[in-house]
Amino acid sequence: MRRSADFLSMKREGRPVAMLTAYDAPTAKAEAAGGVDIILVGDSVGTNVLGYKSEREVTIDDICHHTAAVRRGAPDSFVLSDLPYLTYETPEQAVENALKLVASGANMVKFEGARENVVIALRQKGIDVCCHIGLEPQHHDELRLKGRMASDALKLVEDALLLEAAGAQMLVLELIPEEVAKRLTQAVGMPTIGIGAGRYTDGQVLVINDILGITGSQFRHNKRYAECGAGMAAAALAYVSEVRERRFPAEVNAFHMAKDELAMFYLKQF
Repeated sequence: MRRSADFLSMKREGRPVAMLTAYDAPTAKAEAAGGVDIILVGDSVGTNVLGYKSEREVTIDDICHHTAAVRRGAPDSFVLSDLPYLTYETPEQAVENALKLVASGANMVKFEGARENVVIALRQKGIDVCCHIGLEPQHHDELRLKGRMASDALKLVEDALLLEAAGAQMLVLELIPEEVAKRLTQAVGMPTIGIGAGRYTDGQVLVINDILGITGSQFRHNKRYAECGAGMAAAALAYVSEVRERRFPAEVNAFHMAKDELAMFYLKQF
């Protein structure tokens, strides 16, 4: 199993880190087989799997539940789990909830914002930390590009340096200009993972539902590698049609008794 230090080595050697979200055992197993470096159990589980309206509804129990499922599906993979909204308001609360994620199978935890005190508290307990800046879905009402203005871009770099000094070992950059992500990546020693942050981060992360076409919307930062959503709908339609027309199950799907057992079964009158 990889360790946090391995991703630092990948940055230094110029080898990109591939991260994907997963929320269940079969998906995690497929991603492990595909060579995904880090499986992220993100709070995106709320809108993509649980039917919540936003990431803010996700609970620590939700993330623990899905982290455990991912760990069962990918026992040897590096798993990164999100601390949900309002679960790290104080260093003490962050530690308490991060330990729950670790107990569920996480190798590292992630949270949003430039909270150096939270990083310090987690690292003091031996918990590996990934931070998340740029667009913060838990905290920003407007889901739009961040860091457009020079002052905002410089603040992102300054925040990244503060987080690294506090002990952060990885940084997710979401929805920021490519130029900002490039300069920030060069400024910090820890690996950066981009989502909508352009081509020059140390790695990339996307949401599995987005790349599989399960998500209805198409996002500029995303690329669809399959159209599973349409395939699922087509399969359900075909199944319903065959059941209603009594074409499923067919003979090939049925099981039969041995002839002698069947004869004895028919002897009984009801």
